[in-house]
Amino acid sequence: MRLIGNDWDNILNNVWESEGFKKFLHIVKNEYDKKIIYPPKNYIFNALKLTSYSKVKVVIVGQDPYHGINEAHGLSFSVQKGIKIPPSLKNIFKELKEDLNIDEPDNGDLTKWAEEGVLLLNAVLTVEKDKPASHKNLGWERLTDYIIKKISDKNEPVVFILWGNFARNKKHLIDSSKHLIIESAHPSPFSARYGFFGSKPFSRTNEFLIKNNVKPINWDLK
Repeated sequence: MRLIGNDWDNILNNVWESEGFKKFLHIVKNEYDKKIIYPPKNYIFNALKLTSYSKVKVVIVGQDPYHGINEAHGLSFSVQKGIKIPPSLKNIFKELKEDLNIDEPDNGDLTKWAEEGVLLLNAVLTVEKDKPASHKNLGWERLTDYIIKKISDKNEPVVFILWGNFARNKKHLIDSSKHLIIESAHPSPFSARYGFFGSKPFSRTNEFLIKNNVKPINWDLK
């Protein structure tokens, strides 16, 4: 089965071919048939489609997709062009300005980061309209935890950015002797001032990549 169209299909082939995953996909399809679910079906695996396994340099772990109309498009923290920038992403852009003096873009579409090698991975890949965390126990975490482990298996050093307690709980999946883990409070307005602001994740990421002879990320979205 080729769900992604790049090297992720080989990496995840044993998952795609398993009976358990096929049954799970059927459950997900049923959700889409009966309710309003985000992101649109063709965007569910957008993060993997835009950032192939071999190109992953950075992973930013999110919780689950935005649950409003036309917001989610399969990338953690990102919204489609033309949609108002959500508060957490506003704070991410504030820290980007403070850290690297990069001005806030006029939209919240992070596709350019994904194309630079930043895997914008939500732990849960779908959500019911207006019901945050509604698919938390559907079964996505088994897949996304496995994806994080597979990236941790890479020989090339990768930066894992874990914002907030939910993302930090993924730390045990990552080999910290090989990779850099940057963790802090979540960028949400409720917690950003408790350690997110001033954490300099963007410059720290690039310093680590350069030190390991990896081309740094161009964080400028303009």
